[in-house]
Amino acid sequence: MRYTDVAIVGGGLAGSTAAAMLGRAGIPAVLIDPHVTYPPELRCEKLGGNQLTLLRRTGLADATLRATTLDGEVWEARFGYLVTKKPSDQHGIMYDTLVNTMRAQIPCDVATIHAKVVAVSNNAERQKLVLSNDEEISARLVILANGLNLGLRHLLGIRRRVISPCHSVTFGFDVEPAGRPAFDFPALTYWPGRTSSRMAYLSIFPIGNAMRANLMVYRDIDDPWLTAFRKSPERKMCEVMPRLERLLGEFRVSGPVKVRPADLCVNDNYLQPGVVLAGDAFSTSCPAAGTGTTKVFNDVELLCNTHIPRWLASEGMGSDKIAMFYGDPQKVACEAECLAKAFHLRSLSTDSGLAWRAQRWARFAVRLSGGVTGAIRKRLSADGVAPRASGYPKQGRIA
Repeated sequence: MRYTDVAIVGGGLAGSTAAAMLGRAGIPAVLIDPHVTYPPELRCEKLGGNQLTLLRRTGLADATLRATTLDGEVWEARFGYLVTKKPSDQHGIMYDTLVNTMRAQIPCDVATIHAKVVAVSNNAERQKLVLSNDEEISARLVILANGLNLGLRHLLGIRRRVISPCHSVTFGFDVEPAGRPAFDFPALTYWPGRTSSRMAYLSIFPIGNAMRANLMVYRDIDDPWLTAFRKSPERKMCEVMPRLERLLGEFRVSGPVKVRPADLCVNDNYLQPGVVLAGDAFSTSCPAAGTGTTKVFNDVELLCNTHIPRWLASEGMGSDKIAMFYGDPQKVACEAECLAKAFHLRSLSTDSGLAWRAQRWARFAVRLSGGVTGAIRKRLSADGVAPRASGYPKQGRIA
């Protein structure tokens, strides 16, 4: 029997980040995951915005961001027209690279056991895990960070509930220009021109020397269009985005096209003594809304910086302690915001009602206005004329 304070089940982004944070804080922890090296998987492929703020709170940002590729500027196209070029803080990184970079920051005194958990029992004092290698672990707290794996949650009486089946589908692939060395843009976000395309957006961004594309659509899992896209991605892209080649020029998809359908799920009966759920194990998010990594970093930062040190400072690990995390205002707000973004983006992309059409045109007008203003400011600056102060950031000239 191995004894520890915290046993972390699952070595994806949530589990690896938690292991690194707890180890650096001097809290005895064990990470359990069957993969010696985390394998390729279509999940998060870039970091930006508030995710960078949350990442810095983990204390792991420096080494992590060194493994990414910063785009620096993104061009935005709406209704097939380039409307703005704006500064960008998006950092591209493949998910397996992100996880393995996190793992490299786990201190050596945090044991990593390459096995699966086959049984779990919990109470208000200590939790027991039985592993596939016949090892047993006794821990004060178990962090379930094993994503979509349902087996252990079912053993604990936790039940998953799907609230939006196949909410979105993500395609991930590399794209390259034909007959020339590079695209004109450093990164591109292309928003659709019509709701019938069932598309959220196309995002093209650099990872290393490659240009990565994420296409987000809203289609049923048995829709023949999904299979057709994998067979002829260039043709299907041009069908749903008729003006795309005006921005990309001639292009081709290189390498495999990976597909990830995403259900929106929550759990019932998740409040358990001695066990806390983090990341996708607690609730899933929509990749199109780009909030999955936000949820992971928010959960792990709250647990490792605030709640776990407090829980371990006193005896017991009852449900009253675990409830403090689930009821944390920052946790509650993050969950609500991520869910709202998922449904709002789907309606904005697919609903043909008057209110949603007005929102789409309003976004187009705002982006176009900002792009034109930025272009004028840059031209005046280049001509030696001091522009007036404005709320708009400096932006590139509209092509």
